[in-house]
Amino acid sequence: MIQARSFLAFLVLFSVPRFLEAQSEILWPILQPIESSGRLSGTKELTMSGDISRQLVDANSAFLDRQIEAAAEARAEKWKPGDYEPNERRATLSGMLGMDRDERNRVAVFEYFGTNKAHLAVADGVTIYNVRWTALDGIDGEGLLLEPGGKEHPILADVIAIPDADQTPEEIAGLTEGNTLTSPFALLLAQSGCRVLVPTLVNRSGNEYLMTNREWLHRPAFELGRHLLGYELSQILAGVDALTNTRKSERPIGVIGWGEGGLLALYAGALDTGIGVVASSGYFGPRENLWKEPAEHNVFGLLGAFGDAEVASLVEPRTLLIESGHYPEFVFRPGDSDGLEILDERAKMRGKPGGFSIPKEEEVEVELSRIPEIVGSLWAAKHVHVDQAIAPETLESFAAALGLESFDPDKQPITFKEIYKSPDGHDAAFTRHERLMKQIDRFNQRALVTASKERTEFFSRLDTKSLETFEATIEPYRDIFRTEVIGDFEIPLEKPNPRTRPFQEGPKTISYEVILDVFDGVFAYGVLTLPKDFDITSGEKRPVVVCQHGLEGTPQDTISEAKYTAYKAFATRLAERGFITFAPQNGYKYFDHFRMQQFKAQSIGKSLFSIIVPQHLQITEWLAAQPFVDADKIAFYGLSYGGKSAMRIPPLVDRYCLSICSADFNDWVWKNAATDPESLRYSYANKGEYEMFEWNLGGRFNYAEMAALICPRPFMVERGHFDGVGPDERVALEFAKVRNLYQARLGIGDRCEIEWFAGPHSINEDGTYRFLHQQLGWPMP
Repeated sequence: MIQARSFLAFLVLFSVPRFLEAQSEILWPILQPIESSGRLSGTKELTMSGDISRQLVDANSAFLDRQIEAAAEARAEKWKPGDYEPNERRATLSGMLGMDRDERNRVAVFEYFGTNKAHLAVADGVTIYNVRWTALDGIDGEGLLLEPGGKEHPILADVIAIPDADQTPEEIAGLTEGNTLTSPFALLLAQSGCRVLVPTLVNRSGNEYLMTNREWLHRPAFELGRHLLGYELSQILAGVDALTNTRKSERPIGVIGWGEGGLLALYAGALDTGIGVVASSGYFGPRENLWKEPAEHNVFGLLGAFGDAEVASLVEPRTLLIESGHYPEFVFRPGDSDGLEILDERAKMRGKPGGFSIPKEEEVEVELSRIPEIVGSLWAAKHVHVDQAIAPETLESFAAALGLESFDPDKQPITFKEIYKSPDGHDAAFTRHERLMKQIDRFNQRALVTASKERTEFFSRLDTKSLETFEATIEPYRDIFRTEVIGDFEIPLEKPNPRTRPFQEGPKTISYEVILDVFDGVFAYGVLTLPKDFDITSGEKRPVVVCQHGLEGTPQDTISEAKYTAYKAFATRLAERGFITFAPQNGYKYFDHFRMQQFKAQSIGKSLFSIIVPQHLQITEWLAAQPFVDADKIAFYGLSYGGKSAMRIPPLVDRYCLSICSADFNDWVWKNAATDPESLRYSYANKGEYEMFEWNLGGRFNYAEMAALICPRPFMVERGHFDGVGPDERVALEFAKVRNLYQARLGIGDRCEIEWFAGPHSINEDGTYRFLHQQLGWPMP
């Protein structure tokens, strides 16, 4: 017993450092450049020079730019007057914001609280209260309620006044001075006879996680099919209901906001037809550069269905006022001339680069001009261009639309001489904001807990009574994964037009660089490695292993000595064992340059893998056509981000006969959405990989479900005990679900395996190699 315990302690204390020390002693394959020109038979000579990996990433980016332009043009066909039902479009928008996941509180009322008096402040017939109201089960709206009072100050209308994210309700209520040029418009409206509700928004301040508070809450929400904007809109619309439920007589209701509040006012007016007057200031304009905006503005697929003009058209026939000219001056992680792109792996901030959109005046006019074309009438928004946010002329128009005949644009805001403080002495705006942050975080974490049940219900139509019924019923889920998670451009592949040239050779292998056309301007690139022990013209056909690099990697990293020793040159080592290997370049390289492409793609309902999957389709089709390749035996084996690829590419590439996920397999939804202190060691919620989050993955596809999309093809996980991607128990729990499917339910357990080894984030060169030999029918050396 003592010896056993001593050995276990030895493993725990010394396995990792001895393993890492061994990496420096690895005898890398001795490979030399091939100087001679030449190419593979049936291909043209490859002449491209320079950094081909960077050129591939640049080509992907340019392709996405063209697709965003195409999406804007295609919207016109979807919004022809008379061809669509506005309520159906409202439902679409609500779904994109995750608002269809949780029920709106239609019976909301106000709770008055928080001061040692019944009110917070009072002067000249206006009383201000601290109020809260239930928006969602677990999230309250909270802010200020301004009420006129007495016979001389009757309430004529109800208004929700929404500040920018970096304003407090107190600023626009005239209780404190702000640091913007915004007027205290909530107070001015209250002085003119409006009962005004001012909600609190999550601010953009940076936090301990080196990102804004808004991005911190947005990340897990997005993964779980919710949205920070959706939460805030739920608060606003519940506030509309609270105003309606607490009035004694019918009166008009309006919503008005600036900056982030302008966005929310526009969307609230589009979604709720009970709002009679909508005023959006400091937001409206073209939205094709959505990817440049803050992370929490990222609405998956928005530009495929909506621009600002389409959203605005849903306000018809009610009154819509658009004010332009003054916008929040917010940029996070300023860099180059766009204030966005920082190609620096040492960047200290972890949040997404992005800034609040500031359109040119002519761009606003062009977007406005689209509204009559959409609605098919002369109805349009009234537009004013001003130098001050929520200017007097805007308020005058807003008040007139509400029926307030006595509004005086020159009226000065009253001064509150006595403002009561919270009993605990803390700043009310600060503590209110802290409560809101905690509520949203808890709501996200509760959604994470219930996501497992959602996935079970989502997969309830899968029939595992037999292998035949499984294969028939898994196909619709692959289609959902392809179209709604990964995203499919549905563009036919071009002819591959292969170009090759010799690259390197060693005692047992020779390799070639290969480029294939995929789409217009998009190409696939990789390194093909052939064993020297067979003649490729002999007619013999061999299995292929596609060896996928990880984050910031290149094909070259997988074939020879690399800065990331974890690869162990596995593409070459497998070729030395008799396999043909192909190491592709995937587009996750060059830091912010590729990460921002995820937001380009997501703005039109796609992802980075919407390009990567077609590249692999072309690669596997080209490989299958080679006379020396066994077309039925093309396997996928990826490390780290390549392991992430192993879960997403083979489900959609039929040519891949098996998949091996190395140094990545995990409880993926937990890894992206968990924010408790213990989980943050592993979670992406607080890391710099801000592109990781995939819309509504939580309720549909964790890694067990993705493995089901690979099934019945063989599937294997390679897992080092000391791999920091996650704890062993999380990996084991998720893999147990996969094993249950293969063995217990389908009886094909010989096709499913996991190898545990005492090592870190690395290729292990043991169990996976045996698995490849066994499943591909190639003899062990």
